[in-house]
Amino acid sequence: MLTAIIDYESGNLHSAQKAFERMARETNAGDVIVTNRPEEIASADRIVLPGDGAFPACAAALRTSGCYDALIEAVQDKARPFLGICVGMQLMATSGLEYTQTQGLGWVGGTVAPIPVTDGQKVPHMGWNDLVLEAPHPVFNGIQTGDHAYFVHSYHVRVDTPAERLAYASYGADITAVIGQDTMIGMQFHPEKSQATGLRMIANFLSWSP
Repeated sequence: MLTAIIDYESGNLHSAQKAFERMARETNAGDVIVTNRPEEIASADRIVLPGDGAFPACAAALRTSGCYDALIEAVQDKARPFLGICVGMQLMATSGLEYTQTQGLGWVGGTVAPIPVTDGQKVPHMGWNDLVLEAPHPVFNGIQTGDHAYFVHSYHVRVDTPAERLAYASYGADITAVIGQDTMIGMQFHPEKSQATGLRMIANFLSWSP
């Protein structure tokens, strides 16, 4: 089994790589590579798309990186299990509204919109927050409402179909934390920085067979 973390020059991947490698060792889930080589992405058994920064910049970097066609082949055509992290999750949506309207991958219907500011909450939403699980999912095995994760973001996904929002965090308003459908799941928070909760979810993803 091979898990490919896509490197399209949109964030520091060191902590993600270490977390996935650790959990792959502990669960005998095969090898983990960080790669920008299309042939490795297209042939991988699982795909991870991270992302830090602004939605338009990440979308442009992905589409011009040489990884885009391989990502589509692996996730859409071959239905490989897919995990988007932070902006990598946001890219799953139909479009993003950060700075200018930008097309996403369209895998989950919805719009990446600013976090609603209420009750004096500061943006970006930064730090630890409790998860509220809304639907069962294999990646949630051993996770329960009240477990906390580490967030750093100013935008979140407003899903078109409520059933595709799997978890949220309360931050003045309900902030989308996890989205998913079919073989795809996305996490707004950073599982690699979320200690036991995040590591458990990474391990669950590595063993997920949708």
